[in-house]
Amino acid sequence: MIANRGEITCRIIPTCRKLGIGSVAIYSEADRDALHVKLADDVRLVGEAPPEQSYLDIDKILQAARDAGADAIHPGYGFLSENPVFARRCQEAGIRFIGPTPEVMEKMGDKLRARKLAKKAGLPVLPGTDQAGEDDKAEERAWKLGFPLMVKALEGGGGIGIHIIESMEEVTPIIQRTRQLANSAFGSPRLFFERYLKDASHIEVQLIGDEHGHLIHLFERDCSIQRRHQKLIEESPAVKLDPKLRRRLCNLALKLAKHIGYTNAGTVEFLVATDGQAYFTETNTRLQVEHGVTEMVTGVDLVELQIRAAAGEKLPLTQEDITVSGHAIQARIYPEDPVTLMPRIGTITDYHLPAGEHVRVDSALCAGYEVGLHYEPLLAKVMAWGETRKASVKGLLRALLCVRARA
Repeated sequence: MIANRGEITCRIIPTCRKLGIGSVAIYSEADRDALHVKLADDVRLVGEAPPEQSYLDIDKILQAARDAGADAIHPGYGFLSENPVFARRCQEAGIRFIGPTPEVMEKMGDKLRARKLAKKAGLPVLPGTDQAGEDDKAEERAWKLGFPLMVKALEGGGGIGIHIIESMEEVTPIIQRTRQLANSAFGSPRLFFERYLKDASHIEVQLIGDEHGHLIHLFERDCSIQRRHQKLIEESPAVKLDPKLRRRLCNLALKLAKHIGYTNAGTVEFLVATDGQAYFTETNTRLQVEHGVTEMVTGVDLVELQIRAAAGEKLPLTQEDITVSGHAIQARIYPEDPVTLMPRIGTITDYHLPAGEHVRVDSALCAGYEVGLHYEPLLAKVMAWGETRKASVKGLLRALLCVRARA
């Protein structure tokens, strides 16, 4: 069963089919006509449109899995993908959770605990607070760390709950605003500080491990092109890294993963300053939205490795087997007004997506698909491969000119 919706579910189903595994999709009332429902071998309704009544309802999802006879659950990304309670409930129900253990998710889901574990493993971390900030001590801590400064939601994710503080006068109002946002989005007002690195590159290292102690990296991705701290363009390899720094980041990621006993897929994320200094920021204990560019340059199906690892198999690849060929770049497609950047809703009546030898599209688009306000609005990811970065960028721009969707 894929406990998710949209383009990630549509991407996982073909790998299941390739492996001879039946796929079960879940859907809410709002997703009756969604593409992932049409592609799966079996489908199960799990509730009304609000995520709390469907895609976030653990009891309903597990009941649907039992009814369908599912052996394993892939959480995709978002929703319950990094929820250790869900992973543990799957274990208790005798259903394999395709991801790391609940214990690892708990360790790395707490950003302050993750900072401490990274430091203990020997990774460099940004100067920051090692405990949740309290209002009466916020100004004192901010002054000690210096400006510019990031204030971040402790339970945050997806770029939400991050603000930059440039001066002491901004400390109190920005902390108050961030605390309100964090409480609304994540149910917790807890915050912490880290120094802000202007013009730093956002580099993440892709990992995969089995349950037999084998752990490998699949090199890195550059996710520096962002809007409001949310990724828009991702590419692999990162052209800003020289071979020495690339090896260092990959080795640091493996070092941390081995230290915490990591299994299945995940990424270790770094900020790389303009002077080449690198700092650990967080670990994502799931498959990433941008995993496709890594697959394009390595030729490895990450979802297949996830499934095999969760089934108890040994990784069929060693580190020496992983090489990078060419360059791949991805753009995310959102239903937004290009001027106001406000979300648009409606029912898709007509659409066209690019195709070609070196073009890949992971998409949820189909005629009759309802674009609403209940869920993350990502409709598709368009990727292009080329022998060089210049060639891949040219291919992506050409592919994007072909994207059309009308509601």
